[in-house]
Amino acid sequence: MEFFEKTIESKNIYSGKIINVNLHKVKLPNGREVKREIVNHPGGVAILAYKDSETILMVEQFRKPVEHMLLEIPAGKIEKGEKPEVCASRELEEETGYKAGKLKYLGKIVTSPGFCDECIYLYKAQELYKGSDGLQDEDEFINLRELNVKTVKNMIKDGMITDAKTVAIFMFE
Repeated sequence: MEFFEKTIESKNIYSGKIINVNLHKVKLPNGREVKREIVNHPGGVAILAYKDSETILMVEQFRKPVEHMLLEIPAGKIEKGEKPEVCASRELEEETGYKAGKLKYLGKIVTSPGFCDECIYLYKAQELYKGSDGLQDEDEFINLRELNVKTVKNMIKDGMITDAKTVAIFMFE
């Protein structure tokens, strides 16, 4: 059985630099009306960047919503009108200083479909070569790390890496 919620009314309650929040009044399959708070996000990309067959590039940065440093794969927000593969190339170079000779689309994930429409496009980068350093956004402070793939998978299993896009991308490998 397939269910559907019909939007009766939608009102923007917040417009920000990255997200918008809308309050939807919806009709449920049983006819009842309820409200849904929906975060609209332009989407993003995440890159599993192989420096060699056993080493990947990771970024470590402080994440204010969870109040601590997270170890993640390079990633970033898609700019208006930007194609995901262009964003992936740009973000890889901005966050790591590397470019990819080979960039392969792996798939996509939705991050929090209970309240957000964000979709992250996943890529595998290989044949890395040095690009430009110092392209990070002015509000971004990143430690670049090179880690063994097996080590990263063990860190995920041990709960040391909890970032969802980083955990999810290994399902596509």
